[in-house]
Amino acid sequence: MSTISVNGIDLFYEVQGRGEPLLLIAGFSCDSYYWSAVRRWLVKRYQVIWFDNRGIGRSSAPNNPYTISQMAADAAALLEYLEIDKVHIAGHSMGGQIAQELALAHSEKVLSLLLLSSWAKGDEMFHAIVKTFGDLPQTLKPQQYLQVILPWMFTAEFYANPEAVEQIIQFAVEYPFPPTANGLYHQSRAILGSNTSERLAEIDCPTMVLVGKQDILTPMKFAKQLVQGLPKAELVILESGGHGCVVESAEAVAQAMLTFLSKM
Repeated sequence: MSTISVNGIDLFYEVQGRGEPLLLIAGFSCDSYYWSAVRRWLVKRYQVIWFDNRGIGRSSAPNNPYTISQMAADAAALLEYLEIDKVHIAGHSMGGQIAQELALAHSEKVLSLLLLSSWAKGDEMFHAIVKTFGDLPQTLKPQQYLQVILPWMFTAEFYANPEAVEQIIQFAVEYPFPPTANGLYHQSRAILGSNTSERLAEIDCPTMVLVGKQDILTPMKFAKQLVQGLPKAELVILESGGHGCVVESAEAVAQAMLTFLSKM
């Protein structure tokens, strides 16, 4: 476990495994622990790097506006510090936005992209939801906040097991590195200000776009828009999975990632 100073913040990161480098970028409100269920398969074949975006976890959460490009620059600075010239990049949700900006800014570094539950441009309904996600921590207690957002993350099948839902809420409430209201607000506004739809054709690396069939937050139409705009993209649909597929369907996600990466 290590921290470096980049772009005016302290950035927390970890590295595990051997092989080609694979960078994992988490989404809104999630630090790098979010990948823990998936990465136990990935570290068997790759040198896996994960980190906490600005605004979350053990990285700094400055109380000023963030942008997705800025968070991509944080990731690029980490790769430079680690002296990694070529890397596979996987991003979930907002992490997929960051991954796109990283590929646009540093195409020479990117071997492949894996965009999970992500998008190029959100619609009005999505933006309204994200705005609310950013505003609510100012007024709700952490447990109440989780009770509001989790139904957008998981499937009806997952909610059929109340014990599993309660375990996630309890874990999050007791987590030693909880998000701050300011960090969540600034991350949400970064999402609202991001749009890669007119630049997708510039991303020329092989790309996997993965979406859960039951994702109600970033539905299949967002994934299809990405595939239509990206020159070398393939669509992978999880038959069982929602927006939080990295947690709920971890093994299926890991196997889809490894299958795609094995073609590189």
